[in-house]
Amino acid sequence: MEKPMKRQKDEIRRAIWRILEERGVARFPRPVYGRIPNFVGAEKAAARILELEEYRRAKVVKVSPDSPQRYIRYRCLLDGKLLIMPTPRLREGFLLLDPKKIPGERYQEASTIRGAFTYGEKVPIESLPTIDLIVTGSVAVTEGGVRLGKGGGYGELEYAILSEFGKLRRDVPIATNVHDLQIVESLPREPHDLTLDIIATPTRLIKVRGEKQRPSGIIWDLLSPEKLDEIPLLRRMRGRGAFR
Repeated sequence: MEKPMKRQKDEIRRAIWRILEERGVARFPRPVYGRIPNFVGAEKAAARILELEEYRRAKVVKVSPDSPQRYIRYRCLLDGKLLIMPTPRLREGFLLLDPKKIPGERYQEASTIRGAFTYGEKVPIESLPTIDLIVTGSVAVTEGGVRLGKGGGYGELEYAILSEFGKLRRDVPIATNVHDLQIVESLPREPHDLTLDIIATPTRLIKVRGEKQRPSGIIWDLLSPEKLDEIPLLRRMRGRGAFR
């Protein structure tokens, strides 16, 4: 039986995807249903994040592999920052892209998922550098920093895994770029859900104030056998018994 909160979240996702399509702001890849939606003005929203001190001082940035964040991945390389990109569904862990090892004329290509596999390196999570800033994709957000992803829980899982390995501080800034239509009044929130520090849209920048919600590690009881089966890193972590 479907849980009430999951059903409520799914209804909000479907509403956002429908609005973006109907208002003509959805952008390739389309349709946006089932995705972190790309949108008209994604680069303009991203540019607001790139102007922030949190970005300027960051040496290592983790950016989701979704289309609206591609410009941020490109700029990380152009600006000489180490870029960490999770592989889709975390099936192959994380990729590390070092702009010093990539020809400058290939930065655009390297900022795509396919290009990241070509020019990035699959690095054991133990060898990843400490992350200074996270930029994640979102389906819906509130001005208070509550975030809704596309439903797979991978953003939260990536954070929890990296936290387990000491690859980020609990107060690491988390930003997202979304269309103004993706901002809603309220969202349901579960204990494992991440909250945001920074929300950028094509028209404004929101700095979220107050206490943020961050999982301290993996909540194993929430992971289905199917999720464990599809992510080798989780199986390795669970198998060696090093984590709760």
